[in-house]
Amino acid sequence: MPQRKGLDNHTTGPGFILLGFSDHSSLQGLRFTVFLVIYLVVITGNSLIVLITVVDSSLYTPMHFFLRNLSFLEICYTSVTLPKMLVGFLMEDGRISFLGCAAQLYFLVLLGSTECLLLAAMAYDRYTAICDPLHYTLIMSRGLCISLVVGSWMAVIPMQVGQTYQLFTLPFCASHDLHHFFCDVPPLLELACAETFWNQVTLYIIILVFAVLPFSLIVISYIKIIRAILKIPSVLGRHKAFSTCSSHLGVVTLFYGSATIVYLKQRSRDSADTDKYLALFYTIVTPVFNPVIYSLRNKEVRIALKKLLRTR
Repeated sequence: MPQRKGLDNHTTGPGFILLGFSDHSSLQGLRFTVFLVIYLVVITGNSLIVLITVVDSSLYTPMHFFLRNLSFLEICYTSVTLPKMLVGFLMEDGRISFLGCAAQLYFLVLLGSTECLLLAAMAYDRYTAICDPLHYTLIMSRGLCISLVVGSWMAVIPMQVGQTYQLFTLPFCASHDLHHFFCDVPPLLELACAETFWNQVTLYIIILVFAVLPFSLIVISYIKIIRAILKIPSVLGRHKAFSTCSSHLGVVTLFYGSATIVYLKQRSRDSADTDKYLALFYTIVTPVFNPVIYSLRNKEVRIALKKLLRTR
């Protein structure tokens, strides 16, 4: 069985080489410094969001419960790729083991899919708050919020286990050079020396279920939200209603915009560099801007942050 043979070769072989941004070795030190600062900003900013939404009782609301889980997810999401990148910059060595690559891919896609579902849950929360405010507390109960968060994590696991196993039982060609800074499905499929039709089918099913459908629900929610906001008679009321959604809308735009281009457009060798830079947006830039967007646009978060800093 050639697929099994390919698997055996890789589990005992050298794995893959993440070429990443190795085109200019003289800039590796600068890149290490820049991405180290970015990683520290992601960890610090999102940890602060988690902390203030836990210790401040005024933030015990469904919206801030979802925000806390999103910030925790962003910390995990960034930690899947950035530490390995930093080691590569520091050691000038992009090697990653076969099992390490499989683990990185699994957690990256797992966390990315979970974020899509969590963003959809947050859109539903905003829809309920604006379109049905009288029943908001009753609808968005603690039990429902916990179920939506747990469901966002658990629903993704079986499909991602299957995709990872399906991909890493493929036989790979002699070249194990990945034109990326982390293990991702499209560049790995380019190295496969076998028919990848069913892998492509699985990838598009996952995109449909865990990206397109949640995004469609987000769009529908915001269409109804906008209609409801436009019916508010006062300008101040419309502004207040929109401000409660603008933070979430900004994160959705950053995350979905870049990820959609990378996964749905036709790949080519010439587009490899473009794909790497676009991938930075949904793996690094979005986690960086998540706490910034929410702290600037959310009055309750700003007040809680100031209160926390005064007590330290």
